[in-house]
Amino acid sequence: MTSKLAQPTRRGFFAGTAATGVALCAPSLATAATKTIKIGYAGSLSGVRANFGATESWTIERMREHLADGLTLNGTTYDVELVIRDNLSEASASANVASDLVLRERCNLILVQDGDAAMAVGELADTRGVPTISTMVPWQGMFFPRGGRPDVGFPYTFHFFAGSDAVLTNFVNMFDMVETNKTVGTLFLDNPAGQGLMDPQMGMPALLEAKGYTHVPTGPFQIATNDFSNQIAQFRAAEADILSGFMYDSHFVPFWNQVAQSGLSPKACGMAAAFLFSSAVEALGDRGDGLLTEVWWTPDFPFESSVTGQSAQALAAAWEEDTGAQWTQPLGYGHALWEVGLAALARADDPLDPDSLAPAIGSLNVDTIVGPVDFAGSPVKSVAITDLVGGQWRRGTGKHAYDLKIVNNATMPQIPTDADIIPLSL
Repeated sequence: MTSKLAQPTRRGFFAGTAATGVALCAPSLATAATKTIKIGYAGSLSGVRANFGATESWTIERMREHLADGLTLNGTTYDVELVIRDNLSEASASANVASDLVLRERCNLILVQDGDAAMAVGELADTRGVPTISTMVPWQGMFFPRGGRPDVGFPYTFHFFAGSDAVLTNFVNMFDMVETNKTVGTLFLDNPAGQGLMDPQMGMPALLEAKGYTHVPTGPFQIATNDFSNQIAQFRAAEADILSGFMYDSHFVPFWNQVAQSGLSPKACGMAAAFLFSSAVEALGDRGDGLLTEVWWTPDFPFESSVTGQSAQALAAAWEEDTGAQWTQPLGYGHALWEVGLAALARADDPLDPDSLAPAIGSLNVDTIVGPVDFAGSPVKSVAITDLVGGQWRRGTGKHAYDLKIVNNATMPQIPTDADIIPLSL
């Protein structure tokens, strides 16, 4: 058993490898193989969260290449079959995907990239005893709504990602770096991640109060909302210098346009999830300059892949060369999801036995492209808590319209800052 897997061959990017609802099976050339490991995958390859899955088809193709000859684990060679499912960024579709991967396909391991899918697959996987690993949603948003207890965890489902507390800490730290009247207006999408971030005791309200800010809450909004005039009117009345909360880019574009039309001129804006992606900022034109965001991963992170040996810089460069698109933050976590899954299979005495594979995940501590993923030493069972930094979008000076600068690293000091923060100039 080895901790690092072989370098895959490079091929061009094949668009359309993640068609909705289509199972993609990795052909095996290992004629000696007598057993098959079936790996299921659920992600937001389309729908409102498609930006989070934009790099996933490319990553899946790289993994298909890597696994084409099967896996040799503890002296046994296995064929590997991949079953890829799109949950359409919808809770109802996620339930169907969960049933398909757990009950019909009877996968040995399921990898989950999307929050809705993590909830749906997790419930069924624990009931039916299917080891599952998820990511890309603050761990509290996956853990506590399912009734998780930190000292117990879950029997077969595992999650790795930063916490909502790290997101909030970075935002408030960045707010501290800008001269304002310390009045913050907030609005949050009504979903598990948004509910966690707006929690009065554990979320942003408590942190703002502790740091001496005046909080102007406007409560949750529904996913179909595109009119934020009532919330903006409350922010104007309170003379809020800072705007924050949680929404997707599809919400932020109309929200930001309505802010401009209202005459409100905030000095800082940090909205979780809204502009994780350069495309969302570019859609705002010059009005994207200076927006604050949480930063999960960038090509400057000093880590490398346990599967390919690539550095973060090399992974991002390969994506940009193959697709012509700017790197995005989920590229790192989408790749790390497969790293963690393959490391767990290698660690298990019998990767086809769920009662061998589940404890192998729970005792895993692996270095990945996003940094250490440590389930073994975590204070929360079934969760490996990673970290993040604070960034600001700036007008690009090179090949990209906007560049993401690291301006706060208080929660992850091993990541260097590369710019001083600036106030918005709307």
